[in-house]
Amino acid sequence: MKPTVLELRRKKGARLVMLTAYDFPTARIAAQAGVDLLLVGDSLGMVVLGYDSTVPVTMDEMVHHTKAARRGAPEAFLVADLPFLSFTSAEQAIANAARLVKEAGADSVKLEGGTEVAPIAAALVRAGVPVLGHVGLTPQTASSLGGFKLQGKDEETARRAIEGAVAMEGAGCWGVVLELVPAPLAALITGRIAIPTIGIGAGAQTDGQVLVFHDLVGLFAGYTPSFVKRYAEAGELIRGAIERYAAEVRDGAYPDATHSFRMDPEVLKRIGGD
Repeated sequence: MKPTVLELRRKKGARLVMLTAYDFPTARIAAQAGVDLLLVGDSLGMVVLGYDSTVPVTMDEMVHHTKAARRGAPEAFLVADLPFLSFTSAEQAIANAARLVKEAGADSVKLEGGTEVAPIAAALVRAGVPVLGHVGLTPQTASSLGGFKLQGKDEETARRAIEGAVAMEGAGCWGVVLELVPAPLAALITGRIAIPTIGIGAGAQTDGQVLVFHDLVGLFAGYTPSFVKRYAEAGELIRGAIERYAAEVRDGAYPDATHSFRMDPEVLKRIGGD
């Protein structure tokens, strides 16, 4: 049964499992596998749409993929990202969140940033939109953070991550994603706030974990972060299957009689066949 936001807020230490899903079959498989939370992340820009970052992802693309994931997992708790520059004001954020919730079927939205976006998160919560925060590495603004690298190693950035998580709790978020921060810092934040933390590259002492589906199953040919454990090499398996298909078509082995349909010989004869 789909959890309520109130139930999610109480899941400290519950070891929540979150996984990205960007389409119907992926969402269906993830839900069938028992994943607690599905995330239609703007990471789809890189692993599905071929962009070099998450920045180009549009609201229309997020709505399109969220709709598909919802159709694949109608009973799952589905979170959708607000993409870059889609929440520069409370009014804009509410309008775009409304599209993800009302039009696409998301149960919650996620937005990146700490203290600077807490007022936006609070406005969304007041409007009745459940919000998941995201601090540490924020891919939408990675260039201003020095690239896709570990955050919170020094005192200044560590304090910024703590303050950001506390601010998102204060804004009414039901949880906070901690991305690419040292494990001790993630543990400290997890102990300091009363809402669940979901880690990605943040060690084992968060209240849950999230990974990108394509990284987990080996479908993304680009850079794989060092914190990712690949549980399958689906890309190699799929490529091998396509190679065998192509070879069998070229040598005439496929389709064979088993994979062809028969016809009544009398009917064939009457229409001019042998």
